[in-house]
Amino acid sequence: MGTLSPLFASDQEIGEDRRLKPSPYNPSPHNPSPLDPQNLDAGALFVLKSKGSWIHCGYHLTTSIVAPALLSLPFALGSLGWVAGVLSLTIGALVTFYSYNLLSFVLEHHAQLGHRHLRFRDMANDILGPNWGRYFVGPIQFAVCYGAVVGCTLLGGQSMKYIYLVSKPNGNMKLYEFVAIFGVLMLVLAQIPSFHSLRHINLVSLLLSLAYSACATAGSIYIGNSSKAPERDYSLSSNNADRVFGIFNAVAIIATTYGNGIIPEIQATLAPPVTGKMFKGLCICYGVVTATFFSVAISGYWAFGNQSAGTVLSNFMNDGNPIVPKWFLVITNVFTFLQVSAVGVVYLQPTNEVLERKFADPKSNQFSIRNVIPRLISRSVSVVIATTISAMLPFFGDINSVIGAFGFMPLDFVLPVIFYNVTFMPSKRGLLFWANTGIAIVFSALGLLGAISAVRQITLDAKAYKLFANV
Repeated sequence: MGTLSPLFASDQEIGEDRRLKPSPYNPSPHNPSPLDPQNLDAGALFVLKSKGSWIHCGYHLTTSIVAPALLSLPFALGSLGWVAGVLSLTIGALVTFYSYNLLSFVLEHHAQLGHRHLRFRDMANDILGPNWGRYFVGPIQFAVCYGAVVGCTLLGGQSMKYIYLVSKPNGNMKLYEFVAIFGVLMLVLAQIPSFHSLRHINLVSLLLSLAYSACATAGSIYIGNSSKAPERDYSLSSNNADRVFGIFNAVAIIATTYGNGIIPEIQATLAPPVTGKMFKGLCICYGVVTATFFSVAISGYWAFGNQSAGTVLSNFMNDGNPIVPKWFLVITNVFTFLQVSAVGVVYLQPTNEVLERKFADPKSNQFSIRNVIPRLISRSVSVVIATTISAMLPFFGDINSVIGAFGFMPLDFVLPVIFYNVTFMPSKRGLLFWANTGIAIVFSALGLLGAISAVRQITLDAKAYKLFANV
């Protein structure tokens, strides 16, 4: 087997020199641990504190993956059909679970060799070279994560507006007003000092994701069995171009829904030794993924067919009138609104880490005046910018699709297998090397096609674009 897999290989098989090198857990006097506070910049020291357990890791992973974007899965199935849709969901789950574990193996391997990577760009710098971290991984990760913050702020405002209109159908408050209100909540949550500090919030987030997914599933089944059920049509578009681009767009939606982009930062929150903890956290996460993604996708597509809306909750209204009880709509949207705030603050962490690294002093106490004031100002400005973009561009979901195709595909599907092949160098005559290479090639192509499809959708929707539109 040789270096086929660190999961089964012994220390001897992977390399005798591993035991001769200092590790973060057993540094030598002449080679201090890279996790020694004296060796860390302020971003790593204050934001990426390594204090968590594997169960905390599971909470962080679940919040970063199981988000309200899963409510668009019935829409994706509408462009794929039953067989291709369920198959795509299954492949997405298997490939991302595999890729995230590969990324974790690489991180664990380098930690055992005495160099624990706390950031995605650190991995790229060390494994592929400094230009990869500086000009590719760093900018893409920042765009994806900050784009997710903007998207979450918009979705939070939309959920609040939805609740408002259900209780007051003739209300005159505009979407941008709700976005601004949600921005205030994000402004408060952004001040939570470290990623590890979010563990209790992310436990609540996990429960909320189960709650609104159960509501979406129950609502779909209720409508599908009622006299108000729409006529079911599971046929695909008869227009060849629309069908092809619809397939690419649907695959991009599914891939983005499974996207994470911050696996190294989440693993950085684990207290050493980290070996095996990420796998346990991923098992928690993918238990929730299976329960939510498949139930919402299948029930929503069953109930509404190819008429499934961009978010299945929109199908619960017909010409502005609710098809399910109003209280049910309100509760479902409250769950969604609360969870999306947790998702937004999780994806704000890479930005917080960069800001802390730039403006904080690692030699001063984290809660000293010297560090608190720059943190308060920089994080507040970051949230205000995200809120302003959300209010100005309520069609940001289309733009985020492009960012997701260009960002989540390489970060979550392509780079993990490349990092693994470069680090462990499995035999080119073995299945593992070619399986990883095949994943990299296929998902690079799908990312490009998904981006083209998303740009096409922006072009089609351009006529409806208007700054501060009340959509």
